[in-house]
Amino acid sequence: MVSEQGKGRNVKSLIAEALHMGDECHNRHVAATSILIKELAPYIFAAGYERSMVREAYSFIYRNPFTALNIVMAAAKLMTMAAHNIKYSTIVTTMSRNGTEFGIRVSGLGDEWFTAPAPIPKGVWFPGYSEKDANPDIGDSAITETAGFGGFAMAAAPAIVSWVGGSVEFAVEITRRMYGITYAKHKYFTIPYLDMQGTPVGMDIRKVVATGITPTINTGIAHKEPNKGQIGAGIVTMPIEPFKKALRRFAEVYGI
Repeated sequence: MVSEQGKGRNVKSLIAEALHMGDECHNRHVAATSILIKELAPYIFAAGYERSMVREAYSFIYRNPFTALNIVMAAAKLMTMAAHNIKYSTIVTTMSRNGTEFGIRVSGLGDEWFTAPAPIPKGVWFPGYSEKDANPDIGDSAITETAGFGGFAMAAAPAIVSWVGGSVEFAVEITRRMYGITYAKHKYFTIPYLDMQGTPVGMDIRKVVATGITPTINTGIAHKEPNKGQIGAGIVTMPIEPFKKALRRFAEVYGI
């Protein structure tokens, strides 16, 4: 509908705004979804559909605070793919988990995957559940951290600790630790609490292996049995093995 009006929404600026309003845009989207609803509302109501249909659509968006996640994940993928397939680059352009394995792809190594068993997150459990019910980490949403927000920007979202566990100090420490394994500070995504410092962006496999620090993401936790859905939310630190494998492969490919 927005495109029919000859306009579009810059999702990068949406993320940047939300980071200044208490979201980290992976597991907290209160601000991002609110902005989205505000901007979509005039187009939804002007579209000419039946009132009941409009009410149903608006209610669906309004009642799901994670509506914006679908959009920012797609944007994150586009951002990271712009950095993919660059010769000699050691920057990680994909992180993903499928409930069995955790895998990465590296810009200078094309579409080759480097994997290790996916860990089980630590976090806050819904009533009646515990770690023994949890599946190893699963999902594509770690593309947000790959693009420089999500868990890497937890210092921007102190309230998220009530959802994923830990303390505000811990959230800030995660962001600070991620600077040790990234190439740059983001030009557009900044954190008010850190004096408007850019978020850590551009994971470098060399830095991960050299420091022993691996990416930390926040995540929803799924039940290990099918059809039981989400049972909590938390934090997961990824294994170092894929980064070591990728660095060894990089040395082979480029004759280092």
